[in-house]
Amino acid sequence: MNIIEIKNLTKVYDEKTIPVYALNGVDLAFKEGEFTSIVGPSGSGKTTLLNLLGGLDSPTSGEIRIDDIDITGLSSRQMIDFRMRNIGFVFQSFNLIPVLTAKENVEFIMQLQGVDKVKRDKRTLDLLKEVGLGEKINSRPNKLSGGQQQRVAVARALASKPKFILADEPTANLDSKSAENLLQIMEKLNKEENITFIFSTHDARVVAKARRVITLEDGKIVSDVIKN
Repeated sequence: MNIIEIKNLTKVYDEKTIPVYALNGVDLAFKEGEFTSIVGPSGSGKTTLLNLLGGLDSPTSGEIRIDDIDITGLSSRQMIDFRMRNIGFVFQSFNLIPVLTAKENVEFIMQLQGVDKVKRDKRTLDLLKEVGLGEKINSRPNKLSGGQQQRVAVARALASKPKFILADEPTANLDSKSAENLLQIMEKLNKEENITFIFSTHDARVVAKARRVITLEDGKIVSDVIKN
């Protein structure tokens, strides 16, 4: 069953002067449990596609259906609520709140969702243990390495029990050992808990672990390969 369906998705910038097609008529579908990399040169449309999937930007035309809901038809308020309850994000810049501890960063979205404190505390601790940071729950981001910060970001992305996680260049700011550790954690979560990951990446290590690789060039899909 497809959890995401994209039809004729187009994003055009500077429509009134010289139009630039960041995406040009993209059709795609994603099933639950995928571990997919979206690749392509800079300017190919990778980040634009992730931003549209996550409701962080709006398409010029086309349709994005998540669990059969057309998110392009949602109001700004509806989109914020939908995103909070259905989509997890991992960014290359970590995007942790610097004044909050690892625990507070992870549980923040659950507070917004109205999850009670007992359940919130348990899920937060379970997630931080799962990403190998059970002993760092009270550490603020400036006391964590880049790899540790990104693992907190993964735990935070999982906190809301999203339908899928969008990861935009998640290994870009990490050393090779930290990147490999992070990928092992995400691959384990995918295989053992059937969590869907969609990556935008230039990193060959991410591509090597992906079971599906979609290549974009000039805003169009030029290949879509499912590995055996």
